[in-house]
Amino acid sequence: MIDVSNDDRYLRKLVDETALRRYLEDALGEADSVSIARHDEGHSNETLFVEWDDREFVVRRPPAGETADTAHDVLREYRTIDALQETAVPVPETVLACDDESVIGSEFYVMVREAGDVIRETEPDRFATPEHRSTIAAELVDSLASVHAVDYEAVGLGDFGRPDGFTERQVDRWRQQLEWAFDVTEDEREVPELETIGEWLRANVPTDHAHALVHGDYKLDNVLFEPGTPPQLGAIFDWELSTLGDPLTDLGWMLLFWHDPSDPEPPMPDLMATFMAREGYPTRDELVDRYERQTGVEFENRRFYQVLAAYKMAGLGEMFFRRYLEGNSADPLYPKMETGVPLLAEQTLARIDGDRPL
Repeated sequence: MIDVSNDDRYLRKLVDETALRRYLEDALGEADSVSIARHDEGHSNETLFVEWDDREFVVRRPPAGETADTAHDVLREYRTIDALQETAVPVPETVLACDDESVIGSEFYVMVREAGDVIRETEPDRFATPEHRSTIAAELVDSLASVHAVDYEAVGLGDFGRPDGFTERQVDRWRQQLEWAFDVTEDEREVPELETIGEWLRANVPTDHAHALVHGDYKLDNVLFEPGTPPQLGAIFDWELSTLGDPLTDLGWMLLFWHDPSDPEPPMPDLMATFMAREGYPTRDELVDRYERQTGVEFENRRFYQVLAAYKMAGLGEMFFRRYLEGNSADPLYPKMETGVPLLAEQTLARIDGDRPL
């Protein structure tokens, strides 16, 4: 039976248990015991945990309701993970992808569930030493470097994107995502600072950049650390925004979610943890230094990339807020975007003006 410890009504929007079970039997074989539960930690594509007798799987599908174009392309996510199976990039084992929306009401894919910890609000007790904290950061940076080092032609992703002009298109894309959200959210409140930030980004976008496979949502709580010590990064999740483009956009995004001891309180505390201020965790500057050593790439135009990351987060937050207003999410984070997005925009303007450190 379905685990209804989360919002039962929303869970039933996401999956017809009988139809999914019938579909999976062809790939996984029959099972005496099947249970399905919604994972409530993610905030974008939906994650369902499936217990199939003594095996555990993950089903990924878009959220219920209308979504912005390209924002929740789970089959694109599957293609990336599947292509990386034999590379140095740590990813979960893929099982199948389904483009038949009649099965559960959307496209979806299935992967093996990995054991370990995703670090969100704080570190696991077994990692609570300065040495292990330093290793966590090193693993995070080094795994990002491994993503950017992938020969995307060799793994079959040569047609996965248009890296020329990628960064400029990112600015335009997230402006469009914001406009999609504003169609509904502006009836509640406006965020005029985001127009100013968008104008600054368009005026300062780098015209030349490296070409690489980019993750699009790379940060500490989108990776899993294996059981035991020392910390070892076992899998990178949430590839829905992956494409070919500018690798420094990934680095800027990762830094947005890394808290330095001198930082103010984060504008979105549910998404932006502060435990990285503890002894042993490196600063953002030190993360940048390690990335540059690992890749041989200098982090030029750093202010631009960190402002772009905040602009993207504002776009995501505003899309979250729209889905909340339309009743298309049970996520308790989404209504908090009413105040979180304006505060993030205010802090980002201060970064543009040099009133906040990078």
